[in-house]
Amino acid sequence: MIVAAIGVVINTATALLFVSGKDNDLNIRGAFLHMAADAAVSLGVVASGALIWFYGYNWIDPVISLVIAAVILFSTWGLLRDSLNLAVDAVPREVDPDEVRRYLRDLPAVCDLHDLHIWAMSTTDTALTAHLVMDPIPDDDNFLNEVAHELEHRFEIRHATIQIERAGSDVTCLQAAHCAD
Repeated sequence: MIVAAIGVVINTATALLFVSGKDNDLNIRGAFLHMAADAAVSLGVVASGALIWFYGYNWIDPVISLVIAAVILFSTWGLLRDSLNLAVDAVPREVDPDEVRRYLRDLPAVCDLHDLHIWAMSTTDTALTAHLVMDPIPDDDNFLNEVAHELEHRFEIRHATIQIERAGSDVTCLQAAHCAD
């Protein structure tokens, strides 16, 4: 019980070191949950040990073990979901693709949008590619810089690749023919 009590203190202190970054980085959230789970297991050992020592409740050990297992499963479910989404290049859950689509379609001179893709490049960086059909086409790169700045500011998308296409062109984009965007 003494060793487990020390484990509660050390694991809790270590988990607290990760609290500030756990909402913004999947790796930090994983480390936080790992340390918090270790603290919970140690606390369960202290509690069950005390109940067995003082009251002889031998049945409490497997019950507390099952409760701890359930808490760990429940608390790590979101981590598993986000890890799988990262692995399969899904849209990060904090990015609303419909809102991004709306923003891009409402830009001045944008007539249409297609081939929009949003995915997490890492646990902290999100990327986007999109084809914008425009009339007229901007004369310089200020438009692209402003779009990239707004995507980062509004949606935390830091890596944007925008392809501009001419409206009414007799050349059809190959991706436009294959997408419903």
